[in-house]
Amino acid sequence: MESRNPATNQLIQTWSEATEAEIASALQNATRAETEWRRASFSERGDVLRSTAALLRQSSEELAQLMADEMGKPLPQGVAEAEKCAWVCEYYAENAERFLADDPVNLDEGWKAAVVFRPIGCVLAVMPWNFPLWQVFRFAAPALMAGNTAVLKHASNVCGCAVRIAEIFAEAGLPAGVFQTLLVGSSRVPRLIADPVVRAVTLTGSTPAGSAVAAEAGRNLKKTVLELGGSDPYLVLADCDFEKTVETCATARLINSGQSCIAAKRFIVEEPLYDAFVEAMTETMKAKRWGAPQEPDIALGPLARHDLRDELHEQVQKSLSQGARLTTGGEIPDDPGAYYPPTVLADVTPGMAAFDEETFGPVAAIVRAKDLEDAIALANASRFGLGAAIFTQDLDRGWAVAADRLEAGSCFVNAFVRSDPRLPFGGIKESGYGRELSAFGIREFVNIKTVCAEVR
Repeated sequence: MESRNPATNQLIQTWSEATEAEIASALQNATRAETEWRRASFSERGDVLRSTAALLRQSSEELAQLMADEMGKPLPQGVAEAEKCAWVCEYYAENAERFLADDPVNLDEGWKAAVVFRPIGCVLAVMPWNFPLWQVFRFAAPALMAGNTAVLKHASNVCGCAVRIAEIFAEAGLPAGVFQTLLVGSSRVPRLIADPVVRAVTLTGSTPAGSAVAAEAGRNLKKTVLELGGSDPYLVLADCDFEKTVETCATARLINSGQSCIAAKRFIVEEPLYDAFVEAMTETMKAKRWGAPQEPDIALGPLARHDLRDELHEQVQKSLSQGARLTTGGEIPDDPGAYYPPTVLADVTPGMAAFDEETFGPVAAIVRAKDLEDAIALANASRFGLGAAIFTQDLDRGWAVAADRLEAGSCFVNAFVRSDPRLPFGGIKESGYGRELSAFGIREFVNIKTVCAEVR
């Protein structure tokens, strides 16, 4: 296993994969730690999470540099990611006890009943490289506050981030064995899922990876939460605030160099605004600077790996051969880094790679819609259902479409899709199932237990 700088293609460090003995030891440690941690009070658990948040903020620049080195994230975005991780730790430290409070149920006279929420045990997390801190803390903060233990199998190209996360938890005072990082490849995941110590699995990643993990978990009757790929549609209606909409759409396509499941992917534009939007989006994307993550004022850095950049370029070339029109970008730069320029494809239609597949990089696919009904139909004509957005100055109409017509787990009006600790996050269709964050997220990995007594 190795960490390689995508901006230079230089090797950073190699890592030895955990042996079978080390895996067995880690799972034994989780078992030993479980009894003590589940008995800790919410106040005690919260103190550890608050200390974790403080360490994340103190280390934000160091962590941003680590992310820049391992997967190419621009430094300001890395600092913001560390800050967001601190926020989710504090959020659950403050709210977990309320979210998991016993819920009395009124039955017939002479009976006492309640629903209680208790830890489920060890949660295995299979996490991706694109947000190497946030994806981990997004699951870990609620899982740990619920009294569970956790084992992290991170993406192989961000081993340094994986190790550093475990160190931060330890420095914050989390008891040994409660959270552990295991440096293993994907081939070891089935063995981990099958182990009796592991009670549940959460995965953020591609749809094929989610399908494989779900199948293995199903064979072993383990609960799963899956946050998978997306091809988020952004509906641009003729009455939108045009300049603001264009800038928001470009920003939404380029966050994390376009490597986000909830990044805008398909821009579905009503006919009267289509030509103007294509022109404005092209000029806006063309003006966005790309470069090394440490450079100031860049909109995007390199993609995380060269093979990912090459896959994205193949999707662009395939879409062009299928009839899409290139208005900017679309060429691999003469540079050792895994760079890909901001790219706009116009006249995209269903059946093209840029419409049907997830494009994980800075490629905007613009789709023409006859009217609102056609735009909604095009938005929903996807196997994915993670996020969606609609832009209109008629807030009531936008809210109604977002709430009732768009097939996605998160729908935003006049803003780009984002995750927030206070809101449930997840998808439908091939974008996965289950929810993270908010009260819904912390209740995914608990035993929702009925307790009932006859008192007469």
